[in-house]
Amino acid sequence: MADPIVDMIKSGAKIVDVRTMEEFEDEHYPNAVCIPVNELQARLGELGDKSTPIVVYCASGSRSGYAARVLAMSGFKKVVNAGGLWDMPSDVKGTSLEA
Repeated sequence: MADPIVDMIKSGAKIVDVRTMEEFEDEHYPNAVCIPVNELQARLGELGDKSTPIVVYCASGSRSGYAARVLAMSGFKKVVNAGGLWDMPSDVKGTSLEA
């Protein structure tokens, strides 16, 4: 069965890490951008068109769940909470965790 998160990433979804910059610098998912959840509302413009698919993750899924709700309420059409960093798919060609 296909993983919708893998499909979104392969199709060019924006990957947003909503952890702190310090957590992001320790390790993060390839091609992710760091927008800490407490800065998300002020930085919505950085995410581009509201029809762009977005995959959000954090450490455990809590902050990314909140971020996904904020994005949906702000009009973003296709937002998926991928949970924690270690829940992110490792079977996307060319991806491995980056430090």
